[in-house]
Amino acid sequence: MTATDRAVRVAPPQITGHQAPLDGIRAVASLAVLLVHVAGSAGTMTRGEGAGWLFNGGKVGVALFFVLSGMLLYRPWAAATLDGRPPPRSGGYLLKRALRILPAYWVLVVVYMVTAGREYIGDPVSWVSLLTLTQTYLPDPAWTSVLGPSHLLPLWSLTVEVAWYITLPLTAAVLSWCARRARTGDVGVIAKRLLLAIGVYGALSFPFTALAFFPERNTHVGVWLPRYFVWFAIGMALAVVTVWARLDERRPVAALCRSVSDSWAACWAAAAMLFVVGATPVTGPLTLSDPDGFWTATLHLVVFGTCALAFAAPVALAPQGHAIMDRTLANPVMRFLGRVSYGLFLWQMIIIIAWYEAFDRSFRGSVLTDLPVLAAASIAAAALSFYLVERPVQAVQRRFPG
Repeated sequence: MTATDRAVRVAPPQITGHQAPLDGIRAVASLAVLLVHVAGSAGTMTRGEGAGWLFNGGKVGVALFFVLSGMLLYRPWAAATLDGRPPPRSGGYLLKRALRILPAYWVLVVVYMVTAGREYIGDPVSWVSLLTLTQTYLPDPAWTSVLGPSHLLPLWSLTVEVAWYITLPLTAAVLSWCARRARTGDVGVIAKRLLLAIGVYGALSFPFTALAFFPERNTHVGVWLPRYFVWFAIGMALAVVTVWARLDERRPVAALCRSVSDSWAACWAAAAMLFVVGATPVTGPLTLSDPDGFWTATLHLVVFGTCALAFAAPVALAPQGHAIMDRTLANPVMRFLGRVSYGLFLWQMIIIIAWYEAFDRSFRGSVLTDLPVLAAASIAAAALSFYLVERPVQAVQRRFPG
């Protein structure tokens, strides 16, 4: 049997339907974010006790979320470009994204405003900016951090996600134009051109990052969408490869995908090593109060982006029914945590701060004793959000195309 024959027989990655192992990646991402926020609020990362600094690597959770979004949401546009079919309808896509993100988020904002955020309750600018996820764009916000109110601090990344959602149809159209200029029906040629265009798109993150430091420091720029193009581009590139493997099985692309998925142990070991590197100050300070620098901000993108790729690629490129992926990431616990991961992300910080303020233990806590309680409380809040808000809205969401 030749290499070409073997490539033909290799099952390509799944590109349609529900991929249960990806729920596990969502669970890992949300738990990583929870871990870094508990450790940061407890003071574990900055007290210099043992290996407490390792918790700082939980910041990779944001990169994982962005990579997943890039892969799953861009994939229909990648398929349209490679297969010559019409692209998804932008109106239906945007409506579904709004129904998925906003209702649960609005509940959180209202709860925050009538509890911890009462000082802002009479300020219409605060209401509008929070409800529209534009709080990171305010030139002179009522709160002290450019990221938003302390209880909603992690949601700066949601503002980036939403900005990417809104721009995706235009971005996809430009990328498709670049790829289809080859005027060929060869899916391999089109895929390579599309990957090149995505590479250029992702590379724009680095000059944009420089704008946050030169000619003068501008912290707002550091939390705007263009800085994180590269993380979304990683997921978009994975989307192209999976569709390419599905459409052109006679090429060795499907075999390459299977090789990566079968090398999951090496990939995850590399991700673990990059997690450790990302936890060190080489990718930025351990606290938000310390100033960042251009090179550490750049390494933050590179190290965490590569870590997310090493962890997600074997899962994204695996064929349906891959035994290891199903056992580790598609088991009932991980699937449940993946389903409620959005609520876990939304509610964790308001719960964490309330816990430490109630017991007067801010920056004097312990991850060992606090994490189980805060994880249980955050997961309970996430489950309530899912079953009372998100799932009912999803029933409405399924009625819309796109």
